[in-house]
Amino acid sequence: MNYFPVSLNIRARHCIVIGGGKVAARKVKALLDSHGKVTVISPELDRELEPLARDHAIQWRERGFQPGDLAGAFLVIAATDDVKVQEAVYREAEAHNQLVNVADVPKWCNFILPATVRRGELTISVSTAGKSPALAKQLRENLEKQYTDDYDLLLQVLGRLRPIVLAMGQPHEKNKIIFENLLHRDMIDWLHTQDWQALTDHIRSILGKDIPLDDLVGHAGQ
Repeated sequence: MNYFPVSLNIRARHCIVIGGGKVAARKVKALLDSHGKVTVISPELDRELEPLARDHAIQWRERGFQPGDLAGAFLVIAATDDVKVQEAVYREAEAHNQLVNVADVPKWCNFILPATVRRGELTISVSTAGKSPALAKQLRENLEKQYTDDYDLLLQVLGRLRPIVLAMGQPHEKNKIIFENLLHRDMIDWLHTQDWQALTDHIRSILGKDIPLDDLVGHAGQ
């Protein structure tokens, strides 16, 4: 199946996780990292989830899944090995046009969760359409080695340059060329070695010598 790749904004949206084991714990943490509002439905909780419930970072319904539990949810994840519960969750979510993922059961998913590498706001995801999680994991591990934390710093720099370029009032096609020229192949090395002079010289060679960059370089150096 060809899935449509998309990044969701789930901030403050109601997300329900059915199950309280280790798989559920991984899903819950990922949802919280994206600022979802998480409810866990399970008779028991993995010890990684217990402090989250105790500190009210998640809401815990201390029981099994019941029909009607998905009301108001934006996104649903079933992380339980009870096949009957998995199917019931899928059917209820589908009936209400909700996003639903049943862990390790692609036929009961209308979205799947890719293997993901995060470097700050940079997100790199790999999907095998559910055919080989092992391959997705291997590719993710390779990406983790290739894309270090320096890429988060690179993204911060480019993000701070973007409004400067747009404020210059150039046509879209001209801006596109400027952004491509700013992304020098040695930028990662300059950031890694903290060679702020080389970074500044390059940016000013593209944007002009009068561009104020003190704040930019200072921010990158923090």
